[in-house]
Amino acid sequence: MKKILNIGKAVLFSAALALTSCNDGAWELDLTENPNALTPEQADPNFLLNKVQVDYGYWIESFGYTGGQLIRIDQMSGRVYETAYGPSAFDGRWSSAYRGMLEDLRVMNSLAVEGDLTHHLAIGQFIQAHIMMTLVDYMGDVPYSEALKGAENLNPAADAGADVYAAAIALLDEAITNFQSSAAADPQYDFFYDGDWDNWVKAANTLKMKAYMTTRLVDGGALASFNSIVSSGNYISANDEDMVFGYGSNEVQPDTRHPRYAADYTSTGGGRYRSNWLMGMMLDNADPRRNFYFYRQNEDTPGYGGDPDEETLECSLQTQPAHMEGYVWCGLPAGYWGRDHGNDNGIPPDGFLRTLHGVYPAGGTFDDGSYEGQVNGDGEGGAGFTPVLLASWADFFIAEARLVENNPGAAKTALMNGIAKSMAKVTSSYDSGNDYSVAITNHADLIEANWDAASDSGKMDVMAQEFFVALYGNGIEGYNFYRRTGYPTTLQPNLEPNPGGFIRSFFYPANYANTNSNATQKDGVGVQVFWDNNPASPSFPSAN
Repeated sequence: MKKILNIGKAVLFSAALALTSCNDGAWELDLTENPNALTPEQADPNFLLNKVQVDYGYWIESFGYTGGQLIRIDQMSGRVYETAYGPSAFDGRWSSAYRGMLEDLRVMNSLAVEGDLTHHLAIGQFIQAHIMMTLVDYMGDVPYSEALKGAENLNPAADAGADVYAAAIALLDEAITNFQSSAAADPQYDFFYDGDWDNWVKAANTLKMKAYMTTRLVDGGALASFNSIVSSGNYISANDEDMVFGYGSNEVQPDTRHPRYAADYTSTGGGRYRSNWLMGMMLDNADPRRNFYFYRQNEDTPGYGGDPDEETLECSLQTQPAHMEGYVWCGLPAGYWGRDHGNDNGIPPDGFLRTLHGVYPAGGTFDDGSYEGQVNGDGEGGAGFTPVLLASWADFFIAEARLVENNPGAAKTALMNGIAKSMAKVTSSYDSGNDYSVAITNHADLIEANWDAASDSGKMDVMAQEFFVALYGNGIEGYNFYRRTGYPTTLQPNLEPNPGGFIRSFFYPANYANTNSNATQKDGVGVQVFWDNNPASPSFPSAN
């Protein structure tokens, strides 16, 4: 955890710069000179890169949480997919990308080229590639080749998503070359790898693996490119190579706490609900990671081990809807107090009763069975992290590839490797004083038995469920995986019997669609991104 703590301290120097670009305020997509910003003549490449790194960490966290809500690793409160996230939901993130990070990188690049700062360039190229891939994953065709030209073009046209992906992969290749070069000077701060350029190369290759796996349905050469990187071994394959963005525990000026901690550990109690589906599955599988992921403030849940209580759990007096039969519904035992997918009911007085984010990755409190209400400052004070790319995820990518290649033996090996790495990372994130070796072995034995007994489609369910558990803290890859494969088929349905088709891509941000003469807003959330050639919703994915 030493590197993460160092990153958390470094954020103190730069997080204040991120506040103007990470809020949800609406901005027009023009890039004329900002009187409140540094001009290129005044800019320092280190300051620019520091700000970009901080903005990027928060930006990935934000997209990761939205993706997690859709795939049930976090709780989503929208009963109808069409209206769950309106066009304004992404205004701040769009501005942070185009007016913030990408514009800062444009200015920094000119200074870095002039000063032969190739490692500055490389970090920027990596971040730019990841930003553009994520925008395509969530929204489809987006401006790229005509963007960031200031007054020269205030209405950039969107590029085809496939072209943006190709440009992103090319950027990653350039980044690898620059990471391997001798720079005239290194960045003041590297919030991710502290100047370990070999690990940056592994991260770039892992991001390429993600790109090839994402596009495998529409690119006949993607699996071969993916396997070439796997064969090289030059990707994130060990936990000490993981790419994460760390937070501190400072509350104000600036607030460096993990956003999930800041939302949950408040004077009025928890601010977000946990996903009943995820907690229920981890309970069923006796998964020891749940003590790190979740903190229970109460020993019981209404309707489980006590009398129903409509005031704090309205559904405890209701009849389970027919379409929810066979799935977790309403609540869970042992104080795992969350909400169902799509539940948008009013908020009862349960702030100090509901389950909170735990010590992993939000920097909250480890669940030791004390069942105490939590407020700001408790636990690790928010000094957690956002996972960006993990070794365990690479193993799950490999497991998917091997299943596609009809090699279940190799897929099983990759699956079990991914679970083992995730277990090790999570259980070592906090010294609880407990020995989890037996629990980890028992869980692995259960998953292996489930795999061996499953059909081909059942094996994909087993793998997908464990992938989603390992993704906790960043659901971007799970959202992609679900649209790419339709698995797991075991996801809890939306509480609304007819929620409409699953979100295949989000509406364009209002500040883009309403102010850019070359932009046209989508007619719905069923528009599929270029790499998603599966059947249309609502028949796909399998559970809406």
